[in-house]
Amino acid sequence: MPTGISVGASPRRRRPAVTRRGIAGAVTTALFGTLLALAPPAPAAPAESELLSQGKAVTASSQEHYGTPATDAVDGDNGSRWASAASDAQWLQVDLGATAELSKVVLRWEAAYAKAYRIELSTDGTHWTTAHSTTTGAGGTETVNLTGTARHVRMQGVTRATGYGYSLWEFQVFGAGGGGPVLPGGGDLGPNVHVVDPSTPGIQAELDRVFREQESAQFGSGRHAFLFKPGTYDNLNAQVGFYTQIAGLGLRPGDTVINGDVRVDAGWFNGNATQNFWRGAEGLTVNPVSGTNRWAVSQASSFRRMHVKGGLNLAPNGYGWASGGYIADSKVDGQVGNYSQQQWYTRDSSIGGWSNSVWNQTFSGVEGAPANAFPEPRYTTLDTTPLSREKPYLYVDGNEYKVFAPAKRVNARGTSWATGTPQGESVPLSKFYVVKPGTTAATINQALAQGLHLLFTPGVYHVDQTINVNRANTIVLGLGLATIIPDNGVTAMKVADVDGVRLAGFLIDAGPVNSPTLLELGPQNSSADHAANPTTVQDVYIRVGGAGPGKATTSMVVNSDDAVIDHTWVWRADHGEGVGWETNRADYGVRVSGDDVLATGLFVEHFNKYDVEWYGERGRTVFYQNEKAYDAPDQAAIQNGSTRGYAAYRVDDSVNTHEAWGLGSYSNYNVDPTIIQDHGFRAPVKPGVKFHSLLTVSLGGNGHYAHVINDTGPSTVPAGTSTVPSTVVSFP
Repeated sequence: MPTGISVGASPRRRRPAVTRRGIAGAVTTALFGTLLALAPPAPAAPAESELLSQGKAVTASSQEHYGTPATDAVDGDNGSRWASAASDAQWLQVDLGATAELSKVVLRWEAAYAKAYRIELSTDGTHWTTAHSTTTGAGGTETVNLTGTARHVRMQGVTRATGYGYSLWEFQVFGAGGGGPVLPGGGDLGPNVHVVDPSTPGIQAELDRVFREQESAQFGSGRHAFLFKPGTYDNLNAQVGFYTQIAGLGLRPGDTVINGDVRVDAGWFNGNATQNFWRGAEGLTVNPVSGTNRWAVSQASSFRRMHVKGGLNLAPNGYGWASGGYIADSKVDGQVGNYSQQQWYTRDSSIGGWSNSVWNQTFSGVEGAPANAFPEPRYTTLDTTPLSREKPYLYVDGNEYKVFAPAKRVNARGTSWATGTPQGESVPLSKFYVVKPGTTAATINQALAQGLHLLFTPGVYHVDQTINVNRANTIVLGLGLATIIPDNGVTAMKVADVDGVRLAGFLIDAGPVNSPTLLELGPQNSSADHAANPTTVQDVYIRVGGAGPGKATTSMVVNSDDAVIDHTWVWRADHGEGVGWETNRADYGVRVSGDDVLATGLFVEHFNKYDVEWYGERGRTVFYQNEKAYDAPDQAAIQNGSTRGYAAYRVDDSVNTHEAWGLGSYSNYNVDPTIIQDHGFRAPVKPGVKFHSLLTVSLGGNGHYAHVINDTGPSTVPAGTSTVPSTVVSFP
């Protein structure tokens, strides 16, 4: 471990004590979405008036503390409650899952009730009408008779009756319609999933057919997943193209063995691997034919839970350019041949050795990793990873599909499966809504409102409303780089400020109408403590432009505390269709406001202004890779007040504690090579703000950095066209 690097648990903020929790049934509901089955029966309603709100998706403007979440107001339990912050203008709203004819709303107030409030209705969650308003609320149990058609119902508090917040034991909405038929869980995996076992005929032919379609289809619409049931497969050469996932269906990598290769090369691009994006390999043991498996990829290409019984070559045939990648929870018995890979991050793995360093090679929790040596060779090595929880994955248990959700590890080192069966929880596919091409956002949200998890099968999905993930412990898992495109400027996905949501394995592609955000974790001012059970985002990629015009003001917003962002590529396209300084305008890549957020493997590139902005306390990043926008037309276009250029990674001046390891930013201002960036990184100079192993690079002299971080570090171009990195070992 390099001197000065601390990877233990960070100090926690002090939270109010929890004074009340729901009964066991309500807790089980939050975990597994089975509220309708487990909750106590609701008070009887007239036959023509059905209780529509119980167990449905619910959000609130705030909560008093960890023990009073919004979900407790619709759980059917009069012993658990939602409570807001102690200020006026707070709200609680429920999504019924489908439009319904309403008859009444019942509010069961705790002692902290509303003197003045409104009941508001909406069909889309954005435009609201007032169905009832009062300034003489009496507390206790209030029944509000009303008429109207709505999917979303909101209690908008106006004036509190006490010095506390607003507090509801239950918020019940009655009416006819009931949200339509109940959606089924489970089912087949859709048309683009190829499930095979060792007796399946023609496996090689099918692999070859899909590869011919996907080898150069960088912005195509094809999506595929090859899922190998446990067993041994001989003489296979699985070439992995764009939007293709190859994975074993065993619980452990050793359950599925390929005597052959699982490989990526760059013949389609004349031996240049810098555009080998959007693919993945998971959960396999590989015995490569030549003794070394080739995996020549760049961004958005994951290599997880793999056991290579030999070496691993990360360069294309001919050792052409390659531009970064990611390995996690894997074992490579032989040497990893880095060769021409400019940057790479390896986490919680075991390797036989590593060759070459180029610019930015970072390791955390890797047995056999080279010693920390930055700046030469350029190895940044942490003995352990502060916090990790592996990506969920599909597997077969007998004849049943299940999704395994691995357990959290603290200060991890080596693979999660080294001692045999990994630790975690299995969730049967029957608890998932299997999303197939053509599924609407309304149906997806109905499935979530029913308490189902989501399994997106390979395909491209247009959504005309935000996908709202409001239940704790919900899993949203994509296969084959399933792609979500928001229409009409909506946000593609929002996650409530709840425990343990897992997002994994999909791509969000901005639509032509500007979206304010594409992915949000928690609403503004989220404050719940999720340290014991964080939300994780893994192999979730975001793209603005490339496949066509796309715009988004901010791509990813992290408001929830304790979130873990584990391998993401957030990319404003520099090539493809719909590319131009204003054509695919996207000012900000990732904005973090939550406290105690950890990023492991953060790739963010080409945004018009800041690529990463960090406002939360005690944030940590292990490995960061960035290129500034190629297409800035001139110096004036990126002028930031008196500062030349927007930093690739900025920590706000209000932050007191932040730490990051292994960061690189590169300039390639090929429209105006005279552009100068004052610095690649910007941070307040405070004892608690620490950076380790930073570098900036000018690619062929196309623009350059005057400093590395703030006013520290040398210029990147002392001789005019240098590609030699400028480095800072530690800051301040």
